[in-house]
Formats: sequence, C-alpha cells, structure tokens
Amino acid sequence: MSLQSASEQLKMMEQMNVPAEVEEIGSRANQDDIVYHQWATFRVDNELYGIDVVQVKEVLRYSEITPVPGSNHYILGIINLRGNVVTVLDTRQLFDLPPVPEDDDTRIIVVEFNEQEVVGMVVDSVDEVINLPQNDVDRAPNVASEETTRRFVQGVCYNEGVLIILLDLVKMLNSITPEDYEAENVANNNTPY
Repeated sequence: MSLQSASEQLKMMEQMNVPAEVEEIGSRANQDDIVYHQWATFRVDNELYGIDVVQVKEVLRYSEITPVPGSNHYILGIINLRGNVVTVLDTRQLFDLPPVPEDDDTRIIVVEFNEQEVVGMVVDSVDEVINLPQNDVDRAPNVASEETTRRFVQGVCYNEGVLIILLDLVKMLNSITPEDYEAENVANNNTPY
C-alpha cells in the first residue's frame, strides 16, 4: 500500500469515526493463514506416494541401468546422467513389494539428497505435482511395523478422495546409508554411494 493510499484510508476512517487499530485487527482476523506445500506424486503398487517437490531434480524414462556387483538388493545399479554417476534404487524392494517388469509408465525420479548427492528412484509411474494445505496432512497411523514403508512416512492426506502417502525422503535415504560408512565419508569429506 502506498503512502498516499494509506493516508486516504486513514482520512476515510476518521470521517467514519472508526479507530485505525480496530480495522487493522479485523482485517488480520479475516485472513486465512493456510500454508500450502507442493508434492510430486508417483505410484508404486497402485498406491499414491508424494515427496517434497523441492527435492526432485528431474524425471527420466526408464533406461539401461548398469548393475553394481555386491550392492544391496534395493540398489538396481547406476546410470550416467550427463557425465554424472547416479545410484538407482528399486523403490519396490525398499517397500518390500514384489518386483514387476518395467513398462512404458516406469520412470526414474532423480532426487537431491544431502544438498550435494543425487539418487534415482525407480517407480511404477509418475502422477503430478499437487499443492496440499499443510493443516490437511495427518500423521500416519501407527499400525505397521518398523520394517515396512511406515518408517519412511511423514504423513498422509486425502486429495480429491484419494489417499496420498507423504514420504520423508531424507529419512528414507538415510535409512539405507550405513552409519559407519556415512561417518567415514564425512570424515574423509566424501559423499556416500
């Protein structure tokens, strides 16, 4: 609001004998303090999941993945992304789901981890980016054991009647990085993977 328009508004209020403080409080009370958060959604085993859109670098079509001998069962291998080596995780294996063959909908979501490392996640399909009101996100029900997807869940939310499971990507990726390996790499100023 410009100084001139503020001055005109003050004159109008004085003419109407309305104290400036009362109008300011009333206008603040009418404002909605709804905070929206953007989520990139994808499907794995017909369930809809969401991750913070800020962490998504890009989405790739499924392509040849070079296996890494001796790696954990949830690591499919590595890909070359414009000269950078990216570790690719099998999201189905992480969630203890049976494998399915890749199809035209299978994608690799490339996400940023630890502000410097990039990891790829193979998902059944990519859906859309949605805005969800933060106050509509509920805590995940505590019905699953610690060894399932539940340990990665940040919350749940219904959007247009569909349940979306919101994942904590940092917690998910930290859970698969061995602590001693991570500590060793921090000490040596290297990145894990």
